[in-house]
Amino acid sequence: MKHVADLPLYKTISAIDKWLITAVVMSATLMQVIDTTIVNVALPHMQGTLSASSDEITWTLTSYLVASAICMPLTGYLSDKFGRKQFLIFSIAGFTVASALCGAASTLSEMILFRLLQGVFGASLVPLSQAILADIFPPEERGKAMAIWGVGVMVGPIIGPALGGYLTEIVSWRWTFYVNVPVGIGTLLLSNILPNTATIQRKMDWLGLLLLSISIGGLQYVLDQGNSADWFNATSICFVTYLAVTSLLMFLLHQINRQESVIDLSIFKDRNFFLASILLCIFGLGLYGMMVIQPMMMEKLYHYPPLTSGLLMAPRGISGMISMMIVSKLITRIDPRWLIATGIVISVSGMAIGTHYSLDNMSPGWIIGPMILQGLGLGMVFVPLATVAYSTLPLALRTEAAGVYSLLRTIGSSIGISVAITLSTRYTQTFWNELIAYIQPYNSALYHYLTPLNLQPTQSLGATLVVNALSREAQMLAFVNVFAVIMWCFVAMLPLVFLLKNSKSVKLKVDVVAE
Repeated sequence: MKHVADLPLYKTISAIDKWLITAVVMSATLMQVIDTTIVNVALPHMQGTLSASSDEITWTLTSYLVASAICMPLTGYLSDKFGRKQFLIFSIAGFTVASALCGAASTLSEMILFRLLQGVFGASLVPLSQAILADIFPPEERGKAMAIWGVGVMVGPIIGPALGGYLTEIVSWRWTFYVNVPVGIGTLLLSNILPNTATIQRKMDWLGLLLLSISIGGLQYVLDQGNSADWFNATSICFVTYLAVTSLLMFLLHQINRQESVIDLSIFKDRNFFLASILLCIFGLGLYGMMVIQPMMMEKLYHYPPLTSGLLMAPRGISGMISMMIVSKLITRIDPRWLIATGIVISVSGMAIGTHYSLDNMSPGWIIGPMILQGLGLGMVFVPLATVAYSTLPLALRTEAAGVYSLLRTIGSSIGISVAITLSTRYTQTFWNELIAYIQPYNSALYHYLTPLNLQPTQSLGATLVVNALSREAQMLAFVNVFAVIMWCFVAMLPLVFLLKNSKSVKLKVDVVAE
C-alpha cells in the first residue's frame, strides 16, 4: 500500500478543495495576463499625467515585459527552493503591492520601476498556475484543466483593452492598476488552500542566469523598440542584438554537461514538448499580432472609439472560451492532433475573411464574424497543445517545463506584436508610394472623384482630400497584407502538428507518469 505522500496530488485532495485551488490560481493568472494589455489604451492619459513623450511612455510596457521574461525561467528553481505554495503566495503578494505602487506613481521613473517589480513578481504566476492545475486534476481530466487555464491565458489579454478603456474613461487610468489590489487580497486570503511541494536544494548557476537574462532582456528590447528605432539601421538595435545572440550562444555552451543549470535543457529532448513549444511561438505570433492590428484598423480607419474597439474584440474571447470548454470534453476521445489541425483550419478561415476587408465594408458584423471564427479555432488549438506538451514529461520536470513554456509564449507574443507593427508600417509606406504614382494630370479617375465635390486637384482642399484618401487606402492595404502573413504563419503550423506523438502513446505515458 502506497504512503499518502507518495500518491499523486490529485488523489490526496477532495473535489471541493480542487475547485477552490482552481479559483485561487486562476485569479492570480488573470491578474497577470490582463495586465499585459489593460494598460495599452491608457497610455495617452498616462503620458500627460507623467509628462512623458510617446517614446518614453512605451517603457512602461517594455519594462514589464523584459522583467517578466527574464524571471520566468526561474520558476522551477525558486519553486523547488522555497516550495510551490510559499513561492506562489510571495509572488501574489508582491504583484499586488507593485500594482498599488504603479497606480500611485507620480513620475515616469517611478512608474518604470514599479512596472519592473510587477514583471518580476508576476512572471511565475502563469506557469505555477498551469503546473498546479496539471497536478490536481487526474489524467483523464487534464484536458479540462488546460481548458480552464487556457481561458484565463487567452481570454485575459482580449478583455484587457475593453476593461482598460472602461476604467480609463469612467474613473482614471490609475484604476487599471488599482483593480488588481482587491483581487490580489482576496486571492491571498484563500491561498492557504494551495497544495505545497517539498523543497529541493538546488545550486544556482549564477553565470548561466546572467547570460540567459542578457539574452532574453536583449531580445525583448529589440522586439519592443526595433520598429520605432528603424531596426538595424540603428546602432543601439544592432549592438543589443549582437549582445543577445552572443549571450545565448555562450549560455548554451555553458550549460553543456552541467549538473546545476538555470533551465534543465533535457525537457527539449521530449519530442512533444519541443514541437509544442515551436507551435506555441507561432500561435503567440498570430494571436497577439491580430490583437494589435485589429484595434489599430478599427480606430484609425473605421473611427471607432477605444472602448468600442475593445468591445468588438470581446466576441473572439467568448467564442474562444466556448471552444475550449467543448474541446476539454473531446480531448480524451479524439486524437489531439486532429483537434489542433481543425482549430488551425478554422482560425485560417477567419483570418482569410480579413484579407478581403476594404474601406467600404465597415459594419461591426463584418468585423465580429471573422473574430468569432478566429476565437473558435484558437480555443481548439490552445487546449490540446498545452495538454500534449506535458503529456510525456516526467512529473518532476513539470514546473520547470511550465516556466519555459510560458516564456516561449511570451517571446512568441512579443515577436507577433513586433512583426505585425513593422509590417504594417512598411506596407503602408510601400502602398503609399505605389498609389501616389497615379496622382497626375492625365488620370481621369482623379477628376471623377473630385468633380461631385466641386473641387479640382489644383485646389488645396482638393489636394488634401486626395492625400487623405490615398493614406487611408494605403493603410487598409497594409492591414490586409498583415492579415495574410499571419494567416500563412498558421498554415505553416499544420505539418508540425502531425509530428506530435499520437493520442494512444500520449495517453499511455500519461498514465505511467501519474502512477
